[in-house]
Amino acid sequence: MDGKMLARLGAVVFVAIAITATAIEMTRKETAPVEEPARAVEPARDPLREGQRRCQQLGQAAASDADCMRVWAESRDRFLGRTPPPAAMPVEGQ
Repeated sequence: MDGKMLARLGAVVFVAIAITATAIEMTRKETAPVEEPARAVEPARDPLREGQRRCQQLGQAAASDADCMRVWAESRDRFLGRTPPPAAMPVEGQ
């Protein structure tokens, strides 16, 4: 067997395999993925998020608003994973 004949035989085998794979793929039945029904879940109320929305609506005035500064500090601490410092307790009798 010479090289040309071997190359032709290889090409025929390759084409036969390609046609067989195509026929199998075309006859295969697709099953639709099962979708879970969408649940209407109301997210938990987050006062920090509400404060962020309020500050967003204030625009430039939020830079001088004390509540917005507190909200931004708390948001930053939450993002960085820091625990907030304990609040100063008023001392009685002074």
